[in-house]
Amino acid sequence: MENMDKKEFGFLLKEGEGQFIEFKENLDSKGLAKEIVAFANSQGGKIFLGISDDGKIKGFEITNKLKSEIQDIARNCDPSIKVKTEQVDKILIVEVEEGINKPYSCSQGFYLRSGASSQKLSRDEILDFSIQEGKIKFDEQLNDAFNFKEDFDEKKLDKYLGMTKLTRNIPIENILSTLNVVKIIKGETKFNNAGALLFSKEPSKFFLSSKVICVNYKTNEKVDILDKKIFDDGIINNIEDAIAYVKKHIDVRYEIKTAKRKEISQFPEEAFREAIVNSVIHRDYFDKSGDILIEIFKNKIIVSNPGGLVKWLKPEDFGKYSRARNQIIADVLSRTIYVEKVGSGINRIKEALSKAGLPAPIFEYNTSFAITIFDETGGKGRVPDKVTEKVPDKVTENQRKIIDEIKKDQNMTSKLLAELVGISERKIKDNLAKLKQKGLIDRIGPDKGGHWEIKE
Repeated sequence: MENMDKKEFGFLLKEGEGQFIEFKENLDSKGLAKEIVAFANSQGGKIFLGISDDGKIKGFEITNKLKSEIQDIARNCDPSIKVKTEQVDKILIVEVEEGINKPYSCSQGFYLRSGASSQKLSRDEILDFSIQEGKIKFDEQLNDAFNFKEDFDEKKLDKYLGMTKLTRNIPIENILSTLNVVKIIKGETKFNNAGALLFSKEPSKFFLSSKVICVNYKTNEKVDILDKKIFDDGIINNIEDAIAYVKKHIDVRYEIKTAKRKEISQFPEEAFREAIVNSVIHRDYFDKSGDILIEIFKNKIIVSNPGGLVKWLKPEDFGKYSRARNQIIADVLSRTIYVEKVGSGINRIKEALSKAGLPAPIFEYNTSFAITIFDETGGKGRVPDKVTEKVPDKVTENQRKIIDEIKKDQNMTSKLLAELVGISERKIKDNLAKLKQKGLIDRIGPDKGGHWEIKE
């Protein structure tokens, strides 16, 4: 913690208690533990010891023994929490950083900072919080309703094995255990949710939202529906059926340069296949508000699923790092032809579209996640020739480079643009503002989750 000068101290004192500031008149070990846990479970904060709730400085004698006692209180939290202390006159400031191993608890329970107070979490709130932090994984949870003899679909397992290099020379239970989709408890085979989603005869018996819905529209608007299908036959069949549906409803043209004709799809199969598999692996199965939705329009495909980015993945790291929300499902699928390398799906979509000469995909994430891919005539997201014709007279060399990079990837961040163009992030933001003023680019959506668009 950087040393706090008296000017900053006075400002915080005047500001009073809030989301990141707590005043305590004296050291109360239980009360302090509660505040430390609450800040660690939130975005961090500072506890000022020696100040009353109304902001009056009381102060007290600060000794090494006192500082050691505070460290002991933090270490006794579960998991232990690291804190830093700083003394300003007779006030001791305890800084708590946001924890990386949430949720944290103390002897009184679990707490979360909410405004100027620390709220105790109920059992259901603890469960929800643990799910949000990725501590409880849907696919790992045992499914007590699943009966091995009645609900297991052996044909689905055989189909899966046929898609992999695995053989059936050991008992079925051992194969399933190797795939981590069952646990043998007191001689009884217990399926987890991953196993039920993959190998149940009737998934809808156990899950309200395990379907894949495919809709084909006449135009680029959600008005005239030409066809609609709902697939609910387990993860692998759903993936296969969805891919087949898209292939059936997109355009194909033929190029004849030799004796053989070449079939060219409106959208590269690798791109929409990866988008579909990505939605299955990364959807939030705890969220029962909807199913995976694949929408085919005249000039674009949108694949969406419940659940935005996982809590531990920052928007600026999207596409750089990958950690599956449903790791067991990801591992099982990684052995099939549908997943060549876990974690590479987003980049493979980009590469497939780029190789086909199509615009970069658009990724949108909030409470849900959506991937939009365009064909060559989609217009939206494709830079018209008119723009490149009029750019030379209107922009600087750096601004031209910025436009060129946005043409390649509409999800480009200021930080990445700075690296590619070779100027500071502040100058990038200045140039982006100027390009917007000139009517050459526009920002669609929020700073996080939105995208750039080249204007005519």
